[in-house]
Amino acid sequence: MGAVAGGPGLCAVLGVTEGSGGGVNFCVYSKHASEVSLCLWLPGGGSSSGKPSAEVACSREGDRWSVNVTGVPKAGVVYGYRVKGPSGPEHRFDPSQVFLDPYAKAVTGPRYFNEPADRSGASGPPPFLGTYDLERKPYDWGAGYKRPGVRWEDLVIYEMGVRNFTADPSAATKAQGGTYKALAEKVPHLVSMGVNAVELLPVYVYDEREFTRFPNPRDHMVNAWGYSTINFFAPMPRFSEGGDPVGAIDEFKDMVKALHAAGIEVILDVVYNHTAEQDDRTPYPVSFRGIDSKSYYMTSPEGHLLNLAGCGNTVSCNKDPGFSLVMDSLRYWVEEMHVDGFRFDLASVLCRDDNGAPIDAPPVIRAIAKDPVLSKVKLISEPWDCGGLYQVGSFPNWDVWAEWNGKYRDDVRRFIKGDDGCKPGFATRICGSSDLYRTNGRKPYHSINFVVAHDGFSLYDLVSYNGKHNGANGEDGRDGSNDNESWNCGAEGETGDPGVNALRWRQMRNFTLALLASQGTPMLLMGDEYGHTGFGNNNRYGHDNHLNHFLWDRLDGEKEAAFKRFTAELTKFRTAHPLLGRPDFMGEGDITFFEDNWDNAGSHYLAFRLNGCNGTPGRGDLFFAFNAHGFEIPTPLPPLPGGKQWHRVVDTNLGPGKDFSSPARALDNGVYGVAGFSAIMLEALP
Repeated sequence: MGAVAGGPGLCAVLGVTEGSGGGVNFCVYSKHASEVSLCLWLPGGGSSSGKPSAEVACSREGDRWSVNVTGVPKAGVVYGYRVKGPSGPEHRFDPSQVFLDPYAKAVTGPRYFNEPADRSGASGPPPFLGTYDLERKPYDWGAGYKRPGVRWEDLVIYEMGVRNFTADPSAATKAQGGTYKALAEKVPHLVSMGVNAVELLPVYVYDEREFTRFPNPRDHMVNAWGYSTINFFAPMPRFSEGGDPVGAIDEFKDMVKALHAAGIEVILDVVYNHTAEQDDRTPYPVSFRGIDSKSYYMTSPEGHLLNLAGCGNTVSCNKDPGFSLVMDSLRYWVEEMHVDGFRFDLASVLCRDDNGAPIDAPPVIRAIAKDPVLSKVKLISEPWDCGGLYQVGSFPNWDVWAEWNGKYRDDVRRFIKGDDGCKPGFATRICGSSDLYRTNGRKPYHSINFVVAHDGFSLYDLVSYNGKHNGANGEDGRDGSNDNESWNCGAEGETGDPGVNALRWRQMRNFTLALLASQGTPMLLMGDEYGHTGFGNNNRYGHDNHLNHFLWDRLDGEKEAAFKRFTAELTKFRTAHPLLGRPDFMGEGDITFFEDNWDNAGSHYLAFRLNGCNGTPGRGDLFFAFNAHGFEIPTPLPPLPGGKQWHRVVDTNLGPGKDFSSPARALDNGVYGVAGFSAIMLEALP
């Protein structure tokens, strides 16, 4: 290579691309900058001092700055931008630092998870800068490869974290635990569960040691969930073996290919509402803040960063550059990385203008819904934010956006634990939440139904704790939700009482049956299949240990293995039965309620029949009864036409190994005793 030299670049494409004359083209957006220079650390070229090997000036074209650099390798270079600009409360330029390119596809940093990063740059380039390999061969997806293309109405989602799934030694994977490769080894478990989509906690690169930057009550913790994005294009390198930032791209694709081969789609939990750069009291300048804070973030008239995400800053997504950044990032993950959809964290933030005011038709939400690429994948919103904008059932959707249904979670929890006055709400949620989604062409599957999720109690803790126990988080119990709608079944936390423990496992089966019997899209939580516990901690984001890790040896326990079987069998039954997961809302005649106590607040019992299987070979109508009283209720079984009788598929009172009957067990048509705090599912078969 010759001497490093910079010349006029092209501004058509942001990021790093092939340049002219054998060079490399760099381009970055900064509307308010007065001067931008590109800093380069060449392989083996003076990086031990921490200073760049070379620094070249960028030229301006509109709001973009570019330079074509010759004399540099096509791979292995670390780079970032030094940016000068005006001072003032609305700007946060700092030319003493070098900042990460927002469009970098690979980001440097520590090689191993929870390894300290040298932010001083004393022994080399500072971490969290861009790198690239323009000589990489196109990824080989293989002959016969295709995406699963699971229909919305057939979707069963399994929410999980890449690292958390295999980081525990009990995972015993050949690959390094906590990596994309290790997850791929465990695909058979996901297949055995009957799920056909994984929803991965954030995989965009983040700094898991962010809590240690300054003394604070959380400085003993590690970010185990990843809701603190540094860059929206690069996969987390420390989820790859050896932490190679470029190699992580192909390792992520290998994982996607393995999941797709098993018929499992990949949905990413994405965080476009804020970044890791915090607020002005505890700033963490890595990228956007030093390149053009005023453009990328929402600010008050006084120049202060708005905090509608609860994390110190709010990305401005409905105008450029944030608008284009979101769109380009999403398309990259679909087209290049082959993901099948996205769940948008605190998506209501994306429904606000640059001043933080709610808007009816957010440009970025509409653009995603109308985009020829993005409109074809699964789009799921978490329809609320930390600024009080709650949009369950009213999220702007253009008929394609689904929603995490928080009302489903709350109504089902209240009914199953026996609260008064909850039966009408429970019935509405079971039927697909038509009160929320039967508008504007939406379907039952636009309701993402969940009883628990990563944020809050696990399923086991939901039936084991009346209150949160978050002492390990270091915030004196101030963090985490106080409204858990949980019931400990008679004892707080772990107990040796066999009656309490039996009731807890029964309640877990009741919740699981309700979830998988409901119209809409069900979402299961990783670890719930064996009864994972956080010991009452309902905000486990900062624990890279047994509180979050999947404990594979727990699957060997008698009760745990039986509950895993129950959940898996029920999941498979749901996907195979045409009356569960309907593509349209039920009409008159599709469901029959055996109920005359709708207005009785003290009635905690609901029975209903799903009709319409007469013409489906091998499948029959379904009968359900949910009893949230503490006593048995004799339940008359609806009469059936000649040649058919009711067969028991599920009775949650029968306990481990007997709760799910396969094949279904024939019953004498008549009266069935539904035990207290239990539920049944019957099928009409010859």
